[in-house]
Amino acid sequence: MSEPNGTRPFSPFEWMLSLRYLRARRKEGFISVIAGFSFLGIMLGVATLIIVMAVMNGFRKELLDKILGLNGHLLIQPLEKPLTDWNEVASRLAAVRGVKLAAPIVEGQALASSPFNAGGVLVRGIRLKDLEGLPSIINNIKQGSLGGFDEGQGVVIGRRLADQLSLKSGDNITLVAPRGAVTPMGTTPRIKIYRIAAVFEIGMSEYDAAFVFMPLPEAQAYFNRAGDVTAIEVYTDDPDKVVAYRAAAQEAAQRPIFIIDWRQRNATFFNALQVERNVMFLILTLIILVAALNIVSGLIMLVKDKGKDIAILRTMGATQGAIMRVFLITGAAIGVVGTLFGFLLGVLICSNIESIRQFLSWMTSTELFSPELYFLSRLPAQMDPGETTAVVVMALTLSLLATLYPSWRGARLDPVEALRYE
Repeated sequence: MSEPNGTRPFSPFEWMLSLRYLRARRKEGFISVIAGFSFLGIMLGVATLIIVMAVMNGFRKELLDKILGLNGHLLIQPLEKPLTDWNEVASRLAAVRGVKLAAPIVEGQALASSPFNAGGVLVRGIRLKDLEGLPSIINNIKQGSLGGFDEGQGVVIGRRLADQLSLKSGDNITLVAPRGAVTPMGTTPRIKIYRIAAVFEIGMSEYDAAFVFMPLPEAQAYFNRAGDVTAIEVYTDDPDKVVAYRAAAQEAAQRPIFIIDWRQRNATFFNALQVERNVMFLILTLIILVAALNIVSGLIMLVKDKGKDIAILRTMGATQGAIMRVFLITGAAIGVVGTLFGFLLGVLICSNIESIRQFLSWMTSTELFSPELYFLSRLPAQMDPGETTAVVVMALTLSLLATLYPSWRGARLDPVEALRYE
């Protein structure tokens, strides 16, 4: 029977020794403090990275849903001649496969006023059946209803505009358009009073404070566009496939048109969001990197402090591999446990982020997420499984890489030299 030549890799003996080195003792108090800071650094780094990425994902998704819920994925504008054949063109566009809605619109700027206040608005004339095809509006009516919208002279306004003007459903609103009737004295402003049929709130302050929906025939008369429309908004099943729909819409129009898709209309905004997201990822990754470097310094100090122990273990038959694995487990335990706790903390905060925001706002008596500044009325967070996995894998990889050099250095320690100077 052959004699055993060493313990098997990652044996209970190696685990026991590694976990013993992690426990705080008076002699290694400073090393334990470094290990504690490394653990906190990795935990907070992973949690912060997960939370920030989730908030930025949620921010982008909410904005995208709200922007594309109100504005079409394709905007069809006339070329060469006015869009007087809008009804036929809209019907042909609506028949394109993948197109959910083709809504002819008349748009113009106006001044909305009440006895209490006034402000600039964007008036959009639209048919009732098209307005009912916009879930962001039809599912968010807070006051009144759309009944009889096409027949009467009622308008639909946003909640923030209603609050700004101190109005509610059933009240009257005065709209002033700069271009009205043409007289011998010049163009006079058009002033008209409308009844508020309904009030909507989609949760995006910029839209809730600026949009006024008006029946299409009334908007054509109000903006001097009899038999004509400004453009046709096209809504598709999948905004990400807008290039394919663009070609199909060009063919279906059967007349000269100019097409702008949602990416072109919002390019600057979404590009800025993407750049900010990438920069934040790089900056927050540095937190994890610093914590990993703390593991390196802590393990190097532990190797120096345990030089005598290493020498005794080597003289008792412990291999270089066993010594390396002991310190590898010690450092990796900090990284793995820190990453796990960071992941759990990140998931917990992401799941309750709006409640946390409201609590902090109440505690500090300040508005931490102003709708006027961030466009949204609530703080969104959407965790992406692939992104979260990438953060966890990156933290584990950095933690494991940080243990390699100190572990190799401990394994290479000469027992004779270590015992000579003790």
